[in-house]
Amino acid sequence: MQWTSGIAIYFLLWIFSAFMVMPFGIRTHQDAGTAPEAGHADSAPINFQPWRIVWRTTLVAAVLFVLFYVNYEQGWITAEDIDFFPPPPDLEAEQALTTADPAR
Repeated sequence: MQWTSGIAIYFLLWIFSAFMVMPFGIRTHQDAGTAPEAGHADSAPINFQPWRIVWRTTLVAAVLFVLFYVNYEQGWITAEDIDFFPPPPDLEAEQALTTADPAR
């Protein structure tokens, strides 16, 4: 795997992880028993801590990337393992002809 591909995959995993991590530890005004300030939504967090979310997201994304990379190197799960649908009949016949006659 090229390093640029690794960075791109890590970035995608980081964004995915951010949406997974964001709801944890957030308390609303209703949870805290206080009234929201004028103009704030009732669902607005009272204790929003973006750096905590960034650190948690980075940790989760790093674990997911390590698992992805080890799977990439070891080949535990491949594309053929998750292909649940058989090939179309015309493609299957064409593949059989190609393997029977390699000069084709």
